[in-house]
Amino acid sequence: MLFASFPQSAASDPDMQIRSYLDALKDFEAVDIHAAIERFRHGLAPSSNHQFCPSSAQLAIEVRERKLMRELLAKRGGLSLVKA
Repeated sequence: MLFASFPQSAASDPDMQIRSYLDALKDFEAVDIHAAIERFRHGLAPSSNHQFCPSSAQLAIEVRERKLMRELLAKRGGLSLVKA
């Protein structure tokens, strides 16, 4: 979905970019990754270029932000974040 939302340069290697994303995001939960990707797709990520796919570092930063927000909202609502 991310690649379909942004143009790719002719020199980019989509397989390598996917591997880089997977490596950078391997320790995060899917819900946070999805939220970050949606923010980039909708132009809401502050580090977004709006013309090209984010780097793996930019995406990881946004995923961390989404994780933090989810955890803060859960804490505020009294929800437990401990996995069973």
